[in-house]
Formats: sequence, structure tokens, C-alpha cells
Amino acid sequence: MKTKLLGKSPDELVAAVSACGLKPFVGRQLADWLYAKKAVDWSRMGNISKAAKARLQQDFELGTAPPVGSAVSSDGTAKYLFKAGDGRYIESVVIPDEDRKTLCVSSQAGCRMGCKFCMTGRQGWHGNLDTAEILNQFVSIPEASELTNAVFMGMGEPLDNYDSVSRAIEILTAPDGFGWSPKRITLSTIGVLPVLKRFMDEHRCHLAVSLHNPFPEERLSMMPGQKAWPLEEVVKLIRQYDFSGQRRVSFEYTMFAGWNDDKRHADALIRLLGGLECRVNLIRFHKIPDFPYECAPALRMEEFKNRLNNHGVVCTIRASRGEDILAACGMLAGQR
Repeated sequence: MKTKLLGKSPDELVAAVSACGLKPFVGRQLADWLYAKKAVDWSRMGNISKAAKARLQQDFELGTAPPVGSAVSSDGTAKYLFKAGDGRYIESVVIPDEDRKTLCVSSQAGCRMGCKFCMTGRQGWHGNLDTAEILNQFVSIPEASELTNAVFMGMGEPLDNYDSVSRAIEILTAPDGFGWSPKRITLSTIGVLPVLKRFMDEHRCHLAVSLHNPFPEERLSMMPGQKAWPLEEVVKLIRQYDFSGQRRVSFEYTMFAGWNDDKRHADALIRLLGGLECRVNLIRFHKIPDFPYECAPALRMEEFKNRLNNHGVVCTIRASRGEDILAACGMLAGQR
């Protein structure tokens, strides 16, 4: 099997071409074509000689692959289906918003965290994506050259595939890679300790924590990961870092009628997060099959938001996007 070039750092590309007997500058050219110019086939790489391409193709493939399906929402959100190994598929979503286009990136086929309200988690885990499969979501979509931001909030728990995700972030933020600022990238996690500490120490990207309920026993009833990585320990770790500058932390809170939407939950959130420079994003629950709860009413969400804001915890209600094409939060299932 040939080695993929996509997913190698610029220095690794230089080493790869040098091992083939080619000049090091060819590796820099490859990095420019793959990451700056988003080239998805050899024919676009006009300043690399035919002889050099022929030599490289003996041992390497680019590692790019087009989506095998797509859908566009009435609100402009686009969803793309990618093949990821034998019989596996993953989805990524592009969310347009005025002058921004945000890519919601998948890191695994399925997920082993088992959150009961998430379609991805309910299908189980079918494998990790390698770095090339992660970055392919950035370069092989029609909006590749228009992307302004990325959120690792698609299929999978990013910190459960940390090595591949970390390498992707390194290439995204390398000056001779994609050249993105870390503040253009957000990683979402349920709080996988101690990998979360590695991420916080090694990267300067924004962090989003899937919280959903401030009471441990109630959170555990929906999120099995609570047993291994208690929310209290996650917040304790986060408090060790500075979020007063460019790096931000937010807490994602999906609203379920009668489960986590009352004054008791709001007050517990205020106690849990008080004094921490953060934001709580309230998310409207999107109905999925065989799940007993409905979304909290709009008025209840407003009351919840206002209570948090009035007690010093910044809180907003996130606009729901792409629900009609099953592209909204918790609805990705990687189905053809």
C-alpha cells in the first residue's frame, strides 16, 4: 500500500522526497500545493516536473478523495459524506454565516463515548480517522478555499483519536502548512482526562466542553464518559489555564424538556462555573428516533439563559443550522 502525502508535515514532505532522490525544494512545493493551494490531484501541481511526479507516484499517493454524497439545507448549510475505509462513512458540515464559513470536522467513524442523545454515539465506534482523512475534509469540498474556521465537533470524540487530531492541528496552524491562526479552530470534547491536559498544553485552540447536565448522577445517566472522567475534575483542570486572552472555553448545553432545563440546573451551573472566564452555549435538542425527551420550550431556554447571565455566567442560545438535512448537533450518522 502506498503512503499518503496528505497529513505529512512540511518537514516530513521534504524528508519523503529526499528519500526518493529528489531535491528538498520539491517537498516544499508539495506542501504549498496540498495545504496552501488545496490541490487534490497531481495534474494541478504545475511547477513539479513530470519526472518528479512519476518518481513520487511509485511510493506515494496524495491521500485526497472527493465526497461520495452531499446535501444542502434550506439555510445554506452543506453536508458532505466521505468514505473512510471498508464500509465506513463519515460526514462533515459547512456552516455559512455572513463572512464566515465554518467546517464541522469528524475525527472518527462513529464514537465510543455512547452519549444517548447523539446519533453518532448510538451507532458505536467503527475506527479512527488518520490525519489524511481528517485533512481531506478541508481540501476536497467545494468550499475548501473559502473556509474561515473549523470546529472538531463532527463525528467522534477528538481526544479519543488525539494523535491524528493533534497532527492535523499542527499542519493547519503551521506557517508553511495551512497557515491558520489557532483561534480559528475549536475542539469539542466530553472531557477525556488526561488527554485534555495534553491538548491544553500543546495547542492554543479554543476548547468546547460537552456538559449538558451539572449533576454527576444525572449526567452519567446520559453520558457514560462521566464515570471515567467526572465533570468536576474536568472543570478543575480547565480552571488551571488562562482564558482571559485570545483562547476561549465554552460549555455546550443541549436543552431537554424536564431533564436539565429548570432553576435547579441553572443554579448548579452557576456554582460549577462561577468565576471562570467562559461561555455557556444553549443548544436546541434535535429529535432523534427512540429517544424519550423533547427539546425544552423556547421560553424555558430564554429563562435559563437570563438566569445564568444575571448571575455572571455568560450564556447564549446557539442558532440551529442544517436540521432539515440531519446536519445539526447530534444528528451526524455517516449514512449513505
